Amino acid sequence: MAVANIIQLKVEDIHISFGGVKALCGVSLEVKKGEIFSLIGPNGAGKTVCLNCINGLYRPQEGKIFFEGRDISSLRPYQRAKLGISRSFQKIELFKGMTVLDNIRLGRHIHLKTNLLEGALYVGRVARQEIEHREFIEREIIDLLEIEYIRDKVVGMLPYGLQKRVELARALALNPKLLILDEPMAGLNLEEVEDMARFIIDINEEDRWQVTCLLVEHDMGVVMDISHRVAVLNFGEKIADGTPPEVQNTPQVIKAYLGEVEDLYATRR
Repeated sequence: MAVANIIQLKVEDIHISFGGVKALCGVSLEVKKGEIFSLIGPNGAGKTVCLNCINGLYRPQEGKIFFEGRDISSLRPYQRAKLGISRSFQKIELFKGMTVLDNIRLGRHIHLKTNLLEGALYVGRVARQEIEHREFIEREIIDLLEIEYIRDKVVGMLPYGLQKRVELARALALNPKLLILDEPMAGLNLEEVEDMARFIIDINEEDRWQVTCLLVEHDMGVVMDISHRVAVLNFGEKIADGTPPEVQNTPQVIKAYLGEVEDLYATRR
């Protein structure tokens, strides 16, 4: 997907503290429509806190957040989801006793527009919507993520790598404009990491999807390979923001986090 010169998400000078401990200190970000934007930094830098502020789980004490020009700072998570902001989590948040297909279907619930009577009787609009949502899931998501063979499996019985793929599928079921991914590669083996990176690129680039992606990730090889731009947090403050080559050559970033990033970057080429 071509990156447009349009700011889709703007985080403006946000501050948030917990029990007197400053988690974010004046962090500002601008994510352009159509890009893969990665947020990196050492453990405890505030990356997940920043994501939680963007999707509404936390409310900053100061600052504002804008999505497609609208101030969403006071909106609840479900209201932000309705605007097209979807999220996967660092720890898998699936219903382990349900099937893969049922977990993915839960991601479509926000698009259902029915009343109580229609839902109880399963007639008319609710039946038609159910068919449409099922077709969308089966035709688009299951095919994209190559999980047809596990669609009827109970999630809790699947290997960890496949559970991560199912969580991505559920996030996609919202049909998002902005997809927030919190450490999607964590705990995956090399083959699974390569698959996940390929899926993220497809979600971003394929004509059917063309989704802006905001990624928190520790695998620097992946970050430098697939990101259009990267921002770096350290102790709750942004210390760099730019293209992967610009960030990897910033002395402050190397000192705080990356180390010999050029060697790491080269191993992925």
